[in-house]
Amino acid sequence: MSGERAALFGLLADPLRLRIVELLASEELCTCHLIDETGAKQTTVSHHLRILREAGAVTTTEVGKFTWYRLTPHVLEALAASLTELADGAERAGRQRLPCAP
Repeated sequence: MSGERAALFGLLADPLRLRIVELLASEELCTCHLIDETGAKQTTVSHHLRILREAGAVTTTEVGKFTWYRLTPHVLEALAASLTELADGAERAGRQRLPCAP
């Protein structure tokens, strides 16, 4: 589980990837929009989009010569579930304490 969790959190560990996800959370965008919004180079944006696509975090639609990207909710739902699980564990940890060995 921790390997899967690390992979999920790793998707958002990069500031540019996080910004791309934030932008795609509100609408489907093509690469040119993401370049304009982030100010990053086309090759850099494409690199991060490829990482997100390979992880299943985004899907694409080809329209003419443009590629449009949209988020796939299940990846964000998995992240949210993982955070909820960690928060639940922290809540339980606040109520439990293992005895210390002398």
